[in-house]
Amino acid sequence: MRKLLVIVVSIFTLVACTSKTETSEPKEENPTQISQEQTNPSQDNDSTGKGLKVLLINGSPRKNGNTYLALMEAAKQLEQNGIASELLQIGSGPAQGCIACNHCKKTGHCVFEDELYNRAYNLMSECDGIIVGSPTYYGQPNGTLLCLIQRLCYSASNLMQNKPAAAVAVCRRGGATAVYQTLLMPFQMLNMPIVTSQYWNIVYGRDEGEAALDEEGLQTMRTMANNMAWMLKKIHNDTETPIREKEHKVTNFIK
Repeated sequence: MRKLLVIVVSIFTLVACTSKTETSEPKEENPTQISQEQTNPSQDNDSTGKGLKVLLINGSPRKNGNTYLALMEAAKQLEQNGIASELLQIGSGPAQGCIACNHCKKTGHCVFEDELYNRAYNLMSECDGIIVGSPTYYGQPNGTLLCLIQRLCYSASNLMQNKPAAAVAVCRRGGATAVYQTLLMPFQMLNMPIVTSQYWNIVYGRDEGEAALDEEGLQTMRTMANNMAWMLKKIHNDTETPIREKEHKVTNFIK
C-alpha cells in the first residue's frame, strides 16, 4: 500500500512539473513581425519633415494680393508634407540696395543695419529653404525684393548654400518669365538646388484674388511645394554635402 502511494505521488509531481514548464516557456515570436520591425525603423525628424521650415518672401507691397495668394497655396502644400513655413512681407518702404563695398566679406553681415535685411538674415539662418515671390513690373521683379535678395546672397552665402530655393512670378499677362529668371539667378550662384514644378512657377492675375481663378497656376504652386518638401527630406536624410574645390576662382576678362 505504501509503495502504491509513493508511485501515485511521484506521478502527480511529474505531471505538475511538466505542466509548469510548458506554460512558462516563452512563445515563439513571429519572424514576419520581426522582419517588419527591422526594415521599418521609426521615422526621425528628417524623414517626416518635422523641424524643417521654409522661408517665404512676399515681394509685393500688397499684403493680400495675388503674390501672397500664390505663396499661401505653396505654404498649405508644404504643411501637408509636414514642413512649416514663415512669411516675410516686403512692405512698401524704401529699400537699401547693395553698393559692392565688400564689407560683408569680412563680417558675414551687411554694413547697412536696416530692419528688413536683419529680419530676412535671421529667418534665413533658421530656415532650410526659401521661396521668393514677386509681381511683374515692366518685365522685372519688385525692386525692393531684388535689392534684398542681392544683399542676402552677398552677405549670407554661407547660410544659404545647399538650401533649396524657388521663385514665383505673378503677372497680369506677360513678362513673368523674365521675372522668374531674374529671381533665380542669384540662387544659382550659391550652390542652392533649384526647385522646379510641372511648369514655370507663374501665376496669373491682376486684381486682388484673381489668381484664385488660375487653376493651373495654383496646381503649379502645389507641385513646386511637393518638390520642395521631397528635396528637403532627401537632403536632411543625407549627412553628406557635395565636395567642392576650396578655392573659388574668379577670372576677370579685362586685365
